[in-house]
Amino acid sequence: MRKFKTEKRIAKITKAVKSRQFSLRVVLENIHDPHNVSAIFRTCDAVGVPKITLLYNRETFPKISKTSSASSKKWVDYEKYSDVKECFDQLHKDGYKIYAAAISKNAKNLYDFDLTEKVAVVMGNEHRGISEEVMDLADGILFIPMRGMIQSLNVSVATAVVLFEAQRQRAEKGMYNKSELGESDLEKLIDEWCEK
Repeated sequence: MRKFKTEKRIAKITKAVKSRQFSLRVVLENIHDPHNVSAIFRTCDAVGVPKITLLYNRETFPKISKTSSASSKKWVDYEKYSDVKECFDQLHKDGYKIYAAAISKNAKNLYDFDLTEKVAVVMGNEHRGISEEVMDLADGILFIPMRGMIQSLNVSVATAVVLFEAQRQRAEKGMYNKSELGESDLEKLIDEWCEK
């Protein structure tokens, strides 16, 4: 399929694929509003997160809007889980540390976390936040420091804050300069993207 793409398009695809951070994952727990989910897909694409985990056991799985996702779901993979422990067991098996975002007495400042490690960040429901089970099973709880009267952000905005901090830390370490994939896997993914 590369022969049907312009050099400029292939260069753009190659740059985006090389920037993908396979050691960074986002987990969405029961996020209700599909527009929020779609906006998070856009942010994940912008930061280079290759896959989102949809963890839904109270809400129905969201339909991702083409409008608000700006077709980013084309470039960001996703998987579905309906059981917190099963999801977390797999993430741990794959080597991820799991950090959940919440306002809690046990939470630590986002800016004190090392987000250059192999990390999965859990974002919770717009009204309920993350579940007690997620709180208990996560490796750490983070909060976003805020200075105003209202101590909450829209979940898509909160996800963007966390992910752009991860991007800042990773860029400082040069993690976007070299692909996390081996050469053959990299070429295979570029070919796949050229077919999209």
